[in-house]
Amino acid sequence: MIEIRHVDKWYGPTFQALKDCTTSVAKGEVVVVCGPSGSGKSTLIKCVNALEPFQGGEIILDGIKVNDPGTDLPKLRARVGMVFQHFELFPHLKIIENLCLAQEKVLGRSRDEAVAKAEMLLERVGLKDHAQKYPAELSGGQQQRVAIARALAMDPIAMLFDEPTSALDPEMISEVLDVMVDLAREGMTMMVVSHEMGFARKVAHRVIFMDRGEIVEDAKKEDFFGSPRSDRAQKFLSKILSH
Repeated sequence: MIEIRHVDKWYGPTFQALKDCTTSVAKGEVVVVCGPSGSGKSTLIKCVNALEPFQGGEIILDGIKVNDPGTDLPKLRARVGMVFQHFELFPHLKIIENLCLAQEKVLGRSRDEAVAKAEMLLERVGLKDHAQKYPAELSGGQQQRVAIARALAMDPIAMLFDEPTSALDPEMISEVLDVMVDLAREGMTMMVVSHEMGFARKVAHRVIFMDRGEIVEDAKKEDFFGSPRSDRAQKFLSKILSH
């Protein structure tokens, strides 16, 4: 579903954010990307749907080359759900409108179709009673569940999550992770940047560990948690799992 081949990314002439990154995500696979702050995790996931340009290598998404000048990027992004750290909901639109807008404008669905889809997804994430509220009236965890529902409204072939719980209060994290666990168990192809190792252990098929712009480890979750090969990953896990 997602192929990343020898990707290099530079910010200016001196800072290389991604160095020869190569990995893949199969259909129905859940891959968690972790690593220390500044390791390139978020940059890598944003390159997958061309939110960040990259200078070397190639990324192929469901057979479409992301960095081909002829690729219709808005059309491609409509097929790949993206959930950000800070929700990115439209504050001036009610929740139902947040879910309907792109369905109508991008997919060309009728108003009735869009509303029916939105209501079904809000019920799925436990927020149907909040459809007529504005984002500011919801908690952070509720807003993030709305953001997931909004991404799902586009019938994506894959979902990208960029640290979806890092801006949330601790008691709100589980309500978002529960939705993500359900998605994974339903077979959604997912690439998740996260420090939530409990989530990774529960549903990930593979774990990618990054450091200083490089993919240091790309292993089955059992191997990564059981016996990480690199010293850097061992130190990272010892710190993150010790609390």
